[in-house]
Amino acid sequence: MAARERHLGWDGCVNIRDLGGHATKNGGVTAFGAIVRADSVRRLSPDGWRMLVDYGIERIVDLRFHDELEADPPATIPVEVVHVPVLPDPGSADWPEIDAIADAAPDHVATTRAVYLEFLDRYATGFAAAVSAVAAAPPGGVLVHCMAGKDRTGLVSALLLRVAGVSIEDVAADYALSEANLEPRWRPWLEEAPDEHERRRRRRMSATPAAAMQSVLDELGRRGGEEAYLRAASVTEEELEAIRSRLRA
Repeated sequence: MAARERHLGWDGCVNIRDLGGHATKNGGVTAFGAIVRADSVRRLSPDGWRMLVDYGIERIVDLRFHDELEADPPATIPVEVVHVPVLPDPGSADWPEIDAIADAAPDHVATTRAVYLEFLDRYATGFAAAVSAVAAAPPGGVLVHCMAGKDRTGLVSALLLRVAGVSIEDVAADYALSEANLEPRWRPWLEEAPDEHERRRRRRMSATPAAAMQSVLDELGRRGGEEAYLRAASVTEEELEAIRSRLRA
């Protein structure tokens, strides 16, 4: 399937795509309608919500911080919402350390790689909980989202696709699509940066380089692979098989 066929034009969001249509190592293709990744669905218009429901989404896995959720709670819709905050709230003492790791890296690729590996190392329990929430979903579609749909959602989507047998190169290419999708929304934020240092920081935060995700997944492979990572964080074999079955066309 062509990549454009996976993009979903649900009114109000800009970074929604189906995880179907990816070739798998066993010669198959991931199923359409099984798992969708998105930026915050709280931006959907009433028409957008109808599109979501009509698409068959039965569970939304919301990866946002506690304070993001409190500021903008889920809408009342006929879809189950499960809140799984994979990262600590911004007030956590961890964030200055993570910011320092980001600032020390020389470019966008190195920064994204270093920060994502730090996320995966520190918060494996949260990422495992998100994968388990997808595995335990009722029949029908599952949607995973955070705010922009690129970092938290990008990592969870990468883990899900790798469990399904999608190549690292294809996972990285899917991840990279978010930058262009989000550019119109983030352009004013970049232009409003008060100085060049802040502008560079914002450019770094908005980038989704395929090489960074590829490097992260290569590193997980050197450590034993995504499934070993998830097992160590308490994802069961039954849950891993449920992910494979859900994404099997």
